[in-house]
Amino acid sequence: QVQLVESGGGLVQPGGSLRLSCTTSSIIFSLFDMGWYRQAPEKQRELVASISNNGNTNYTDSVKGRFTISKDNAKNTMYLQMNGLKPEDTAVYYCHAKFFGSAYWGQGTQVTVSS
Repeated sequence: QVQLVESGGGLVQPGGSLRLSCTTSSIIFSLFDMGWYRQAPEKQRELVASISNNGNTNYTDSVKGRFTISKDNAKNTMYLQMNGLKPEDTAVYYCHAKFFGSAYWGQGTQVTVSS
């Protein structure tokens, strides 16, 4: 069983920055396709950014130019650098990993953007 643990959420003012981290002890971390999802109250969970096992990245339009997803295979950690945060970015952010038809989720970390 793969366990994903997120950290780095919190309260930040509009225009501020946060960096989310997702770590796992899995020895096959480098083979995972991974992503960050978010879910705001009363809304469906949406894919924010993804990174394939060979490093290809994709972003939803609303975060392009502000968020950066990355992986450090040596540290078994995925990151989401979030700059220029807006109130509409407020949500619970979830780490996701998939490998050969199996999918795994973290427990989520709250990001609140408010003055």
